[in-house]
Amino acid sequence: MEQMAKMPVLFVGHGSPMNAIEDNNYTRSWKEIAERIGKPKVILALSAHWYTKGSRINNEEFPKTIYDMYGFPKELYEIIYDAPGSPGTAQTAMDLISAATNYDNSWGLDHGTWSVLHHMYPDRDVPVFQISIDGSAPPESHYRIGRDLRSLREQGVLIFGSGNVVHNLRMVDWNKANRAYDWALEFDEYIYENIMNKDHGRILQFKDLGSTARLAVPTPDHFYPLLYTLGATDETDQISVYNKSGELGSLTMTSYLWE
Repeated sequence: MEQMAKMPVLFVGHGSPMNAIEDNNYTRSWKEIAERIGKPKVILALSAHWYTKGSRINNEEFPKTIYDMYGFPKELYEIIYDAPGSPGTAQTAMDLISAATNYDNSWGLDHGTWSVLHHMYPDRDVPVFQISIDGSAPPESHYRIGRDLRSLREQGVLIFGSGNVVHNLRMVDWNKANRAYDWALEFDEYIYENIMNKDHGRILQFKDLGSTARLAVPTPDHFYPLLYTLGATDETDQISVYNKSGELGSLTMTSYLWE
């Protein structure tokens, strides 16, 4: 791939699948981010919803739209995000990743990816491929893969992580729209402070927060995409923060752009 202007790195707190069909502060900010950074050559997506044993890469020419959510309005299942894939960039990524990695086209573009890109790049003309979140690996491994992939930024690739810093569905409170529990805000603030201070080591040691971390990250699927994106950043990157807020008690929507 030819050298291009260096692309940013993006982590988005995607929240409810309903954001795909709603016009709210979150979705408007995603549109603003796309306007700010322009159109990448390719998007490499790391979604919380492709959570596997081992690291997998989708290298299909035309990845399918995955509806990995249940009980939502019909309108949500009618969205088809039929962006092309990027087998060539997938091959480049495979070559860069130092960990054992396999191709796997049993998945596609899930709602962690398309619910956000539907707002950012609605024309579906930017090639997208996903790399799975390796549920069997420790935090340092996710960060290292992000480091391995960092050079893709110089080839026009947007490295895009989608999850939530705080994500505990068992403790959702439907009466807490735009609000969160104190422990959720405490954990989100801990991550924010260390991102702004570029102290990634403390983020990798997030379990040191004890009960707060256990509540905020009961399972790491939504948290680990952040670690890949952190690994792909440079010391010189400027950091912008979007949607720094809580939702439904036990989610936070905080998003980060490094450029």
